[in-house]
Amino acid sequence: PTKSNFLGFTFWKSGNSWQARPGDDRKTKLYDKMRELLRRKKAGAQPLSLTFTKVNQVIRDWVNYFRISAMKYFLIKFSQWLCHKVRVVIIKQWKLPKRIYTNLMRINKALKCNISDEDIHKIANTRLGWYKRSTGHVINFLLSPKVLGISK
Repeated sequence: PTKSNFLGFTFWKSGNSWQARPGDDRKTKLYDKMRELLRRKKAGAQPLSLTFTKVNQVIRDWVNYFRISAMKYFLIKFSQWLCHKVRVVIIKQWKLPKRIYTNLMRINKALKCNISDEDIHKIANTRLGWYKRSTGHVINFLLSPKVLGISK
């Protein structure tokens, strides 16, 4: 039973009972679907609300289908990856360094984070790519799950 795959579930024995979890192929399909929805070229060209509505629908469907299974650690890892991809899409939407700077300054003032102008200026004017740019602690702090509207 541990090598079987039935309706997307695989099974493993925990103590005296058998438990289900999503199969590796289903996890890969979820990642691929999110990559397709959050491609910078596609997600950057449409409103954020539309993009996030589609992402929300896919994730809710997936979690509701696999809700009887054990997937806590997978969802923690997946949510970190997804938050990073969302930050990339937001930064890509802002495009210009001046707009990135003004929007990050606006968030900084609204949240009273006390991040210096110089740090925000460095992030806005860096030559790093979109994905690498959104890994910094300034972006991670300013575009935190609280700001993005994700309850954690």
